[in-house]
Order: sequence, then C-alpha cells, then structure tokens
Amino acid sequence: MTDHQYSKKEIIAKAEKIAEQISETSQVRFYKQAEAKISANKKVQRLVDEIKHYQKESVNLQHFGKTEAYHQNEAVIDRLQAELDAIPVVQEFKQSQSDVNDFLQLMTKIVSQHVANENDR
Repeated sequence: MTDHQYSKKEIIAKAEKIAEQISETSQVRFYKQAEAKISANKKVQRLVDEIKHYQKESVNLQHFGKTEAYHQNEAVIDRLQAELDAIPVVQEFKQSQSDVNDFLQLMTKIVSQHVANENDR
C-alpha cells in the first residue's frame, strides 16, 4: 500500500473519470434511451402537462380553503397519473430510473465503506 496524498485537483479528475465510466454503463444507457422515448411521446407529454396544471390548481384551492374542489381536483390528478403510469414507455422509464438509482446507491456505499476503512487504518 502506498501512502500517496492526492491533491483536490487529482481527486476531482478521478471522480470525473469515474462519472464518465458510470455514464457508459448499460443501466445509464438504458435510462437515457427510456428518457428520450418519454420526451418524444406526445401522449406522455400531454398527460404530464395536465398533471402539472391540476397540481398548481390544487395548491391554489388548498390555499384558499376550497376543500371540496381540492378533493375533486386531486381525484382528477390521480386518474391522470394512473393513465400515465399505465403507458409501457413510462413503466420502462420508471424501472430504468430505479435501476440507475440502485446502482448509484451501491457506488456511493462502496466509496463510503472504502473511505471509512481507510480512516480506520
């Protein structure tokens, strides 16, 4: 084991290299492809826009104490969200998002453990 001290610049350069390597993994590539499909899908974009509209409306209704209208609005959001979630490309995107998140959490855990182990020496 060498006792080399890395400069901040060297650490950042290594981190950038690791980030580049991670972005080339199959999980991230699949995520990027799924994201592109989502962006290109007009139905998905329409539903997302509608959901955002109703969410803003819900915030206003809640703020002004319009309880009944708020609950009706939330029901519309739930219906639109269910419709969105039923679209296969959305399911694919959510799964790829989960896979990438799990992968990044694993990488973070490995780095944290390595740092902790180095501090114990």
